[in-house]
Amino acid sequence: MMLPFATYDVFTDTAFAGNPLAIVEQADALGTAQMQALAREFNLSETLFVQTPDDPSHTAKVRIFFPTAEIPFAGHPTIGCAIHLASTAQPAGDFETLITLEEVAGLVPVTVTRRGQSITAELTAPKIPAPHPGTADPARVAAALDLPRDAIGPHRPGIWQGGPAFLYAPITDLGALARARPVEPHWSALMEAADVDSAYLYTAAGPGYRARMFSPTAGIHEDPATGSASAILAGQLLANGALTEGTTVTDLLQGVEMGRPSAIRLTTEIADTRIVAIRIAGGAVPISHGQIRAPG
Repeated sequence: MMLPFATYDVFTDTAFAGNPLAIVEQADALGTAQMQALAREFNLSETLFVQTPDDPSHTAKVRIFFPTAEIPFAGHPTIGCAIHLASTAQPAGDFETLITLEEVAGLVPVTVTRRGQSITAELTAPKIPAPHPGTADPARVAAALDLPRDAIGPHRPGIWQGGPAFLYAPITDLGALARARPVEPHWSALMEAADVDSAYLYTAAGPGYRARMFSPTAGIHEDPATGSASAILAGQLLANGALTEGTTVTDLLQGVEMGRPSAIRLTTEIADTRIVAIRIAGGAVPISHGQIRAPG
């Protein structure tokens, strides 16, 4: 059986930047092991499989895989898939349309807008961030990233979940961010203590933040754009006093050190000191399409 696929670069308007994504369509007949095999074959940070929705009023049901495991929600596959489905349905002209995706973490509405040559999508995160059990001692975080202790700050490290879970490591400046790298045995010790497999590093840069994300345990040494971690970052920022009541728009730039700059817009809505909504926005560029053999 041959299945249609497409690849996109997501969180960019430039080909060969952003985060690559593979989208496999007509995947209703595939089992979990077959999807995992195809994700290993593409060997991108994430591969998404499009299926018939459980509710006919929704656009599609999707499943998302790392090369090593399935994940309940991810931002760049959601943005890329929504742009792919919307632009396939409306190949020409300006439009604004709602794409509703059934993901393991919950229902994800995505607004896709095309104006001239520009196409962008904005998703609403399916879960509000919550603290995740585990410990993130600043000295241990620094050792795991091959940095001195004084490179961690001014925020406190935190561990947050919103579908997936991430350790958040605040870094004092762009130089330290560029030097950071996972080193053993400290990295594995940190991941065990934090009960996660990924660390999201961020530092203030202009009006927003510059970021990196390491997840070697999940088969991704470094990710050029991590939409789910960007959404969950709202919990870390609020806990450290970096967000205020009302609506805050935060620009995030990730992947620079990899040569794949990715632009992500985080919008957080806060009422009575609580997060009530999180939205993630960005663009995507089609790169390839074809057919791939389904594993036996």
